Amino acid sequence: MVRDGWVMVIPLAALAAVSLVINYLAPGLIWIVLAAVFAAFALFVGFFFRDPARRVPPGEGLVISGGDGRVVAIEELEDDPFIGGPATQISVFLSIVNVHVNRIPISGVIRLRQRIEGKFRLAFKDEASGDNAQMVLGIEGDRGRVLIKQIVGFVARRIVCNVNEGDEVRIGDRFGLIRFGSRIDVIVPSGTEIRVRNGDRVRGGETILGVLK
Repeated sequence: MVRDGWVMVIPLAALAAVSLVINYLAPGLIWIVLAAVFAAFALFVGFFFRDPARRVPPGEGLVISGGDGRVVAIEELEDDPFIGGPATQISVFLSIVNVHVNRIPISGVIRLRQRIEGKFRLAFKDEASGDNAQMVLGIEGDRGRVLIKQIVGFVARRIVCNVNEGDEVRIGDRFGLIRFGSRIDVIVPSGTEIRVRNGDRVRGGETILGVLK
């Protein structure tokens, strides 16, 4: 489990334990109910912030998914300033039950880190990519440039990003998360061999989205 999870689980577990102690000293149904509620929330938070190990597939020029979820859009872009020309955007919706640890799609150097303020539309909607608040990372690798966007949703409003411009990163590295449902967009140069389709289920750090030429 990631650190953000422990920060919430420990207080919830402590409140559950205190409720049980009070119930032992002065029995009452309310304390049992409170203990059950706090324990349930602690279990949910632990489940949400789980951080399973992932194995990056071998291969050259791979672009892997930055998060778990379902591919909701594959869109051709006329021009992306960071990519430097036409590009393809692959959007993945992360539901509340998915793993929310985000991972680096390619090895390289962070050349862009920009937080963009915006709205909080439902993350599976197409307009979320352009309208919602987001953190944009641009990575320059041996075979070109790739963008990854952490995009908030209607419920998910806190983005954690633990890398900065100039940092060297490796494919599959953990770099952040978005709390409670979100969207990850990966933008690759036009001509990249896309390996997924709309509706596909993907796993962060493992599923190949495409291969850079």
